[in-house]
Amino acid sequence: MVSWFRRSRLRTPAPTLPSRDTATAATRVDLHELTPATDVFLGHCAALHLTFFEQLSHAVANAPRVAEKDALAQAAATALARYRGLVAEMERLKLDTTAVMEPHLASVQEFERRTMGADWHEQVASAHVTIGFLTDFWVRLGAGLPRETRENVETALRVGDLEQPLHGIVEKAIAANPRLSSRLALWCRRLVGDTMLQARSALVVHTDRARDEEQIEPVFTELIAEHTRRLDRLGLTA
Repeated sequence: MVSWFRRSRLRTPAPTLPSRDTATAATRVDLHELTPATDVFLGHCAALHLTFFEQLSHAVANAPRVAEKDALAQAAATALARYRGLVAEMERLKLDTTAVMEPHLASVQEFERRTMGADWHEQVASAHVTIGFLTDFWVRLGAGLPRETRENVETALRVGDLEQPLHGIVEKAIAANPRLSSRLALWCRRLVGDTMLQARSALVVHTDRARDEEQIEPVFTELIAEHTRRLDRLGLTA
């Protein structure tokens, strides 16, 4: 599994996911020794959440019915609230929000492009999978921040509920058209590689790569196990 984490400009092939029992056996761990400086952490995380808001706004515009538009609008509002919470922490620390976010915009926009999906159903499934995965990742990565900032970041990232609205939309779409199931399962599987690379790009790596990997591997094992459970709850095969 360690080889999945090597950075690459090439599209990462879909990894083999761990069994459903992995997360039960794993000890919950964080990435405190690999946490970047506070300004870098906040700039990257905020840029990513601004992109989540844009992604969900696109999905609102493309939604076929009012019910889906409404649910996605609420999800977009939650993503925006989380972004605003991160900006508030930057302002509390008297950071220049533009200066700390700007270096990360190109990479997160490229991530959005690669994970957007070919149609509305893939857009919503992508938001469900990538936002869930990366929210859990950033909470763990925040373990190395100063205490007050760590608490404020976790509070911001836990505002509202993005999981259930997006789950509900995908679940109803599959119920209405069961043929979507296999296509969305394949698409969600493909998303894991790019999502892991986006997470990996936030880590501070050291000269002792073996030690870094000892920390990284169990965290990503947990995250992939939760991804598997997320798809299981939709009846999709991860």
